[in-house]
Amino acid sequence: MKTQSYPRIMRILLCLVLSVGLGRGEMVVSENLVISKVVSEFPVGFCLLTTPERQYVAYYDADRNMVVASRKLDATAWVYQVLPTKIVWDSHNYVTMAIDSVGHLHVSGNMHVVPLIYFRTENPGDITTLKPAKMTGKLESKVTYPRFFRDKENRLIFSYRDGGSGDGSNYYNRYDADKQTWTRLFDTPLFDGEKKQNAYPSEPFLGPDGMFHVHWVWRDTPDCATNHHLSYMRSPDLIHWESISGEKFKLPIRLENKALYVDPIPAGGGIINGGHKLVFDSDKNPLLVYHKSDAKDNMQIYAAKAEKGKWTTHALTKWEHPVKFSGGGSMPFKGIGLGEVSVVMPDVVSVDYRHKDYGSGTLQFNAKTMKLLDVPVPKANRLPKEINKLESDFEGMNVRRANDEGSCGIEGVTYLLKWEALGANNDKPRQPPLPESSQLRIYKITEK
Repeated sequence: MKTQSYPRIMRILLCLVLSVGLGRGEMVVSENLVISKVVSEFPVGFCLLTTPERQYVAYYDADRNMVVASRKLDATAWVYQVLPTKIVWDSHNYVTMAIDSVGHLHVSGNMHVVPLIYFRTENPGDITTLKPAKMTGKLESKVTYPRFFRDKENRLIFSYRDGGSGDGSNYYNRYDADKQTWTRLFDTPLFDGEKKQNAYPSEPFLGPDGMFHVHWVWRDTPDCATNHHLSYMRSPDLIHWESISGEKFKLPIRLENKALYVDPIPAGGGIINGGHKLVFDSDKNPLLVYHKSDAKDNMQIYAAKAEKGKWTTHALTKWEHPVKFSGGGSMPFKGIGLGEVSVVMPDVVSVDYRHKDYGSGTLQFNAKTMKLLDVPVPKANRLPKEINKLESDFEGMNVRRANDEGSCGIEGVTYLLKWEALGANNDKPRQPPLPESSQLRIYKITEK
């Protein structure tokens, strides 16, 4: 299967595999191109999409315009198209892109509970023909979290949330490339919060078992402390969904579906949306790594393992400090965070973390026994050092990166974006002094 037919999360993982090389050889920067000056006063996601012929980058420039840049893959000159939308201070408002089966570019972003913002090229491959376009026209006035991915038939799917935090539903649209029209993949929402909560789901991940896997938490209000009930389901086709035991569920999925619970963490129990990561053991069983408070109210990292149709949970840490967090908007560091969670060798899972009291570190455990390793396994080669080098001396600046949503089709070669920005600030304006705009660069990374 070609890389472009995978869901977005699978493509990201493939890019990570290439970028670290899995120890096969040294990864070096073979090309470093400057694209543009970009917004740096707050973090927001940019998008890189590579095909064997052409490369596309979507970002916000120094004047906060949404811009798409394009080049032929063997060229160094960029073509730029400024789109008619500007970002304010909201870190939710990332940009996402996809290419359909006939070569049209689709772009969406700059949305946090606002009307749908979506562009499509009129001529395949020509970003100067990007124009505002429509989807279904239904429930598109309060859109957040746009994502493009593909089903097993390589058809383009678009997901988004309608409504706000604590009161929203999630929808899937499917694109007909020949007719250039969007329709609902199914008539109901995927998740329905019933005006009481909303789900924060992962993007569907096409696992080694040939099933799509989704995991999520529910939230009751805009306050991130009200996340609760880590849950999971899987599907062969994105339409028919079941629990880990194989119990079938009709859509929409609601909080009352208890068989979908992985860990029924209560509100205020220390879990947060995005703070749960999925990997698989050598038997293709899913594992979820996440953080929550234990019975003594101390923060711990846990792993939930699926075996014989049931979930079992295991504490991986024995920390002795609580971590309390709350608030709305894009959160700065809240005292606990999971970084990369990966399988570094068969049945050895590595978890990077950051803790306000214990600092940053990595723990590793055996996916069969769920026990920590006494002697950690060396991790694969990291990215070239210049990728992580900070250019700005403005206090609080961080390196930001975006992995490739596509592929150049050459084994051992991948691309990524790099820029710099301050950390999240609950989507609130910052007062001067502010950093200068950052340089957006694209790196070609090759295995020697």
